Amino acid sequence: MKKILIYQIDSFTTEKFKGNPAGVVLNADGLNDENMQAIARELNNSETAFIFSSTNAESDYTVRYFTPSIEVPSCGHATIAALYAKAVEDHLESCVLKINTQIGILLIEIEKSDDDYQITMTQAAFTLSPEFDEITTQKLLSALNLNVSDLEENCPIQIASTGHSKVMIGINSRKTLNELQPDMSALTQLSSKIGCNGYFVFTFDSDREDVLTYGRMFAPAIGITEDPVTGNANGPLGGYLVQNKLVEYQNDYFEFNGRQGEQINRLGTVNVKVTVNHGKPEQIQIKGNAVAIFKTTILV
Repeated sequence: MKKILIYQIDSFTTEKFKGNPAGVVLNADGLNDENMQAIARELNNSETAFIFSSTNAESDYTVRYFTPSIEVPSCGHATIAALYAKAVEDHLESCVLKINTQIGILLIEIEKSDDDYQITMTQAAFTLSPEFDEITTQKLLSALNLNVSDLEENCPIQIASTGHSKVMIGINSRKTLNELQPDMSALTQLSSKIGCNGYFVFTFDSDREDVLTYGRMFAPAIGITEDPVTGNANGPLGGYLVQNKLVEYQNDYFEFNGRQGEQINRLGTVNVKVTVNHGKPEQIQIKGNAVAIFKTTILV
């Protein structure tokens, strides 16, 4: 039997039992897909990250990500969690690492300060699909139990991605955001038609100068009823805001804080940085704190 070292980490927060929990398996070498899926199902977080030794000279580690039901190509909060756990376990100093994922090799910056760490993830290339047609928009609004009058003016409904796509839906009220009761079955059916499993509903209705947006993310097609704080939603949101000229910025650089998880009492904050080239997002990074909840071993 193999002894597996596991951390549970809350990402995008410094407060335990807030933010987004992720499992991290630090020594995944030798595990097969069935093992990883079983561990992810047992831990029952939205995602669990598995860290393998690198198989090439271009990266330091290989990381794979599993929900309780399937493997996904990338995950923001689980990447933050994985590298935070690695830093804690190995007592790392500030450094830059490269991780090999299904969406390519990603740069990760570890910043050590006061015996704790902040993690910055450079996400994959940003893409933005065309605006939804009227029929698809109506199906989506119906599934989310939203009206056209709830939508934020000038915010097109589009699929944005930095490796794991999300539908961007801007609305005009935080109260409406927190009262959302989506039809999960209808969202699941729609996912198969549009080729996207995540729905990120956001609003600019913020009562804090340091927070631009509040959001909620639903992905029932992959077993995630609601994800507390989503790096692969807030990061693409930054690109979406820039490309659609919905925000002002200077010197080809846009930065904001997005909050998520308020309605489900898992509040967390994602810092998003967008480098812009000729009006288009060229590089997107997400940065966050994290906190360890527990460390244990299991036998496989």
